Amino acid sequence: MLVSIVVPVYNEEENIAIFYNAVTKVMTGLPYEYELIYVDDGSTDSSVVVLREIAKLDTRVKVVLLARNFGHQTALTCGLDYAKGDAVITMDGDMQHPPALIPELIRLWEAGYDVVRTIRDSTEDASWAKSFTSKYYYKLMNKMADVPIVEGGSDFRLMNRKSLETLKHFREHGRFLRGIVGALGYRQAELHF
Repeated sequence: MLVSIVVPVYNEEENIAIFYNAVTKVMTGLPYEYELIYVDDGSTDSSVVVLREIAKLDTRVKVVLLARNFGHQTALTCGLDYAKGDAVITMDGDMQHPPALIPELIRLWEAGYDVVRTIRDSTEDASWAKSFTSKYYYKLMNKMADVPIVEGGSDFRLMNRKSLETLKHFREHGRFLRGIVGALGYRQAELHF
């Protein structure tokens, strides 16, 4: 069985090696083959150089280059389209989504969940203004949306192949993956961190 890990990158040259080492350490301890798919979203720093160097050394690493900065959701979508895994994990490469949680995501998938989404409980690193605007953003979104969007939700999640193939039918421009994944109707678990 193959696990794909999709990571959008935008000007992350300083984090790439740290993230790669953390993910590699975690995945080496698991009984799965894996691929690590970096999607560079038009970085203007040396991110692409660092990614290519890592890909030369590790055949599990794939690098997808976007011609310009299309945005986080488009970069994620591109990586999801490229992923071949039985399970696909999406996460940011800036260490805000801890690679140490990957085994727990996989454990819940093994337990039969189609989607495992993460919820950030701790906002201690966020400013007062960010916490305030985030809280009211979710309140507003939940008044307008038919499907509840959980406060603290993120794009750090695992999806099985079946749910991913369904998601691929949603091709809206400017889409919001957290909302769409929540509306898919598959068996979902939440992992708080």
